[in-house]
Amino acid sequence: MSKESGYVSRLPDSNGIVHWTTEENAIWQELLERQLSLMEGRACDEFLRGLELLNLPQDRVPQLHEVNAILAATTGWKISQVPALIDFDEFFRMLANKEFPVATFIRSREEFDYLREPDVFHEIFGHCPLLTNPDFAHFTHTYGKLGYQASKQDRSYLARLYWFTVEFGLLDTPAGQRIYGGGILSSPGETVHALQSEQPERLPMNVLDALRTPYRIDIMQPVYYSINGLQQLHDIAELDIMDLVEQAKALGLHPAKFPPKQKMAS
Repeated sequence: MSKESGYVSRLPDSNGIVHWTTEENAIWQELLERQLSLMEGRACDEFLRGLELLNLPQDRVPQLHEVNAILAATTGWKISQVPALIDFDEFFRMLANKEFPVATFIRSREEFDYLREPDVFHEIFGHCPLLTNPDFAHFTHTYGKLGYQASKQDRSYLARLYWFTVEFGLLDTPAGQRIYGGGILSSPGETVHALQSEQPERLPMNVLDALRTPYRIDIMQPVYYSINGLQQLHDIAELDIMDLVEQAKALGLHPAKFPPKQKMAS
């Protein structure tokens, strides 16, 4: 959601087809193969089931209509093409209408390991598998409806809840902690860091605390929140989240667990 991007989304043709280059398809294939090799024992079962349902092509970027056929049949969601960056009004409006925004560009090789803004790989591989899950889909829909009506200040608190669930959430299972957050699952470094590093704190989900926890998008996360099942996301969606936002505003933010971002010299 930054204000500037070095990428430009590819527009679909009159038949809704995005024409990807051979190099872009190769980057998709390499990204997909790398992430798939890390999923066993790390991704939650619901994500893996969603991947199986989507049956994403390995040798090319999927077309949006291919993904939409599965989402429509499972949860009634769809993905829609957007420019490289959209504003928060449009983001929340889309989620409130069960549309997940997908910017139709893919990262360059120079940013293969880390990309600041979400590309087609992050959105489709990282998020779409769980959009086939009713509990995850309900939470995301509710979040969109709340955010669309919220003030700018309240949206900053809601963003923290989204960050620690949809983007960087962990899930407790009888076999150990697993990942469901798309920001983790689309990043090889974060996939390993989230479960195997001794550095981060892994806390049980407390919505009020999550709303008050600062984060940075350009570092490995120092804090993760874990839920006890995707049903808990459905339960969170049924809470009076905006009342919790008011409580969070009154209490203020927790101290940041990371250093301030260094300013660029002018």
